Amino acid sequence: MNRRDFIAATAVTGFAAAVTPISAASLVTTPSDGLDAAWTNISVDGFSLPVYVAKPAGKSNLPIILVTSEIFGVHEHIADVARRFAKQGYLALAPELFIRQGDVKTISDIPTLMSTVITKVPDNQVMRDLDVCVEWAQANGGDSNRLAITGFCWGGRITWLYSAHNPKVKAGVAWYGKLVGQISELNPKQPVDIAAQLTVPVLGLYGGKDTGIPLDTVEQMQGLLKEGKSGSEFVIYPDAGHAFHADYRPSYLESAAKDGWTRCLAWLKAHGAA
Repeated sequence: MNRRDFIAATAVTGFAAAVTPISAASLVTTPSDGLDAAWTNISVDGFSLPVYVAKPAGKSNLPIILVTSEIFGVHEHIADVARRFAKQGYLALAPELFIRQGDVKTISDIPTLMSTVITKVPDNQVMRDLDVCVEWAQANGGDSNRLAITGFCWGGRITWLYSAHNPKVKAGVAWYGKLVGQISELNPKQPVDIAAQLTVPVLGLYGGKDTGIPLDTVEQMQGLLKEGKSGSEFVIYPDAGHAFHADYRPSYLESAAKDGWTRCLAWLKAHGAA
């Protein structure tokens, strides 16, 4: 195996089967030195929920951040993001929020992944899982008075919804999560439906070239947020498409990803979640 093949093979390890190609050249890896970083299982009403947890080794009374994934679940990129937050002093939890419906990391194509798993996940199940993760974190070295949530794509939508669901959330950062969509029994509300009542400040980081999230839906959300008092804001990156933070995919835009990360940390700190 030559060096290029070795790098590519290494990059693929730990990633969801539906993620192709993997962009090894831009892949960000965060070592776990100085951290306690591992998978654990948290009991949610008798169900054993797998959660990737990362925090500074030996520390307690830590701010808590929930990291909600894209449709690919908690593969290596999301685990790496959790470690990045741990390096910043957070107790970071990335739960497998689809696992009751199926293991998304083993499904090799996105249409099957969406039709057989993602579209069958109820929002109320997700809210309950996240609530219990917060309870577990509080009992395991976290400070739920400094609670934050962030998420990417599917997890970006959840970030908006959970910020409206749990009054203990101090701040949220939603990366290119859908804002409008069909209402159903499983998805009774969309972010636009909770915007005017939202009291938690959420920072929305979105791409101007994101064909899946038209800018007019962002403008609609912005208008509704102005009716409330959450202090939520949007940053639009004109040259970015969808998944611009995903350094393992061709969609990655380094300038937007780095600026978004800086803004994310500053937003959480400014609103008491650090």
